[in-house]
Amino acid sequence: MLMKSPQILMECLLEQGVDTVFGYPGGTILNIYDELELHGYKNKIRHILTAHEQGASHAADGYARATGKVGVCFATSGPGATNLTTGIATAYMDSSPVVFITVNVAENLIGKDSFQEVDITGITIGKDSFQEVDITGITMPITKCNYLVRRAEDLADVIREAFAIARSGRPGPVLIDILKNVTYDSADYEYVPVSEHGRHGRLGSMLRRASHDLKTPEPDYGDIEKLLTMIEESERPLVLVGGGVIRSKGAVPEFRKFFERLNAPVASTIMGGGACPGNHPLFTGMIGMHGSHASNIASSRCDLLIAIGCRFSDRVATDPATFARQAKIVQIDIDRAEIDKNVATDHHIIGDARRVLELLNEKLPAHDYPEWKEFVFSQKEVPLKKDDILHPHEILETISDVTDGQAIIATDVGQHQMWSAQYYHFSRPGQLITSGGFGTMGFGLGAAMGAKLGNPDQTVVLCTGDGCFRMNCHELSTVEHYHIPVIIVVFDNHTLGMVRQWQHLIYGERYSQTDLDRGPDFVKLAEAYGLRGARAKNQTEFEAALRTAVESGEAWVIDCAIDKDAMVHPMVSGGAQSTDFLLD
Repeated sequence: MLMKSPQILMECLLEQGVDTVFGYPGGTILNIYDELELHGYKNKIRHILTAHEQGASHAADGYARATGKVGVCFATSGPGATNLTTGIATAYMDSSPVVFITVNVAENLIGKDSFQEVDITGITIGKDSFQEVDITGITMPITKCNYLVRRAEDLADVIREAFAIARSGRPGPVLIDILKNVTYDSADYEYVPVSEHGRHGRLGSMLRRASHDLKTPEPDYGDIEKLLTMIEESERPLVLVGGGVIRSKGAVPEFRKFFERLNAPVASTIMGGGACPGNHPLFTGMIGMHGSHASNIASSRCDLLIAIGCRFSDRVATDPATFARQAKIVQIDIDRAEIDKNVATDHHIIGDARRVLELLNEKLPAHDYPEWKEFVFSQKEVPLKKDDILHPHEILETISDVTDGQAIIATDVGQHQMWSAQYYHFSRPGQLITSGGFGTMGFGLGAAMGAKLGNPDQTVVLCTGDGCFRMNCHELSTVEHYHIPVIIVVFDNHTLGMVRQWQHLIYGERYSQTDLDRGPDFVKLAEAYGLRGARAKNQTEFEAALRTAVESGEAWVIDCAIDKDAMVHPMVSGGAQSTDFLLD
């Protein structure tokens, strides 16, 4: 059937099961936005107009992380497209499947930086560049794949391939840039269900050419046997779970079967939050720079470290030369490029986490390490004290109590992010939505919106700092307009907390440019956007405000006054475990 390319785009999105798109219009993409108003598409695909393209990118990412589906984001050319780049990089670093669709200037203007300015007489009076940018070149290092669509007849298969690549193997973002003139052209469109894409003529050939992205190799059975032997010989094993287990469909049940049969301590990276329930008796907590004392002691004393879906970032292995120095290190990862990249390993297995764990579970006998576990769990931190000051741990514990530990927690980046990982016991994949790899301040509100729209029956709480919240708080207009009932908890210490903490510990208390001695008043800001707001300066006030917010089913901003000098403990630097691990 002959269709205009914007209609082909909409039909292809429906093929992929897309029901929600986040975006912001502009001149070059207007034909696509016009199509939303035609042929009933706005009744089939919900479009969320954000306040800024970066907010749209984070919302699409949060939607993808919380639902397991591919997120979708629209933007126009030039600054509209470049405003997506922080969100694209955020998705790339955390292996989140998002398809970004932009429209560039027409082909006759590509590379010419030319825009004709015409006066009222019709005479050309000058040329200037206007909203052209090589977005495929810019995003090449931060996407799994990207495309520049020059012909309408290529559009359908490019969209199908983009979705296949985004969701397959190690997931990640894909960008499709369409020339504006293509959005005026027509081509034949034939509906092809996703299940038939691999056998669909030209598309099938394209997918086969991309097989390095689409097909995950079967794990080597010899590698599986070697790991089983290493387990048999170990006396002090530690399991480390990363985001790869969260991203791998169906891996979490197999992972839980594995570590419970092994019956050994389990630590987690921040991206692995929810793979092992936070209240599980084998869970030692987060590992690394701001990880638990038990996890870091276990990593330094274990004789076998089994890392699954973990890339050993510098926040996990703060000193690669001394990390797990007494252990044989085994790395299991879908991406061969991650093997030995940051930490030298003694053995590795290439494959999807679910499949590797299935093969291990088929032959792994039951184990137990009573003396090793007794030592590791004796290293757990002592209970934290309570008083009339609102402590960060009390905020997280209260959120857990009020929501029965079932809320989806989105975070920005900084101290509140670490406190969230430490004190909220995540129990399932997709329950923690955070920027782990790229560390994007301003990520949280957009991500929380996307998570809530993808999970309307779940309570979604954004934990953010006053520095982070300032960066994208204009998305409160989106929250209000679409009635997205996210609860925003601001850890308000009037400083860039994590940077100040480093200045305190490393820079001789020289607090350069970290004081946030300025507005806004967050409660009044919420009210200005038509939302509800509350303040809390102790645990009793916070619990009352949170219960009201949850019961109301509306969006709230709760401004929590915390101590400016509150720190994240422990702090591990250069491979040394801090002994000052109590939060006081």
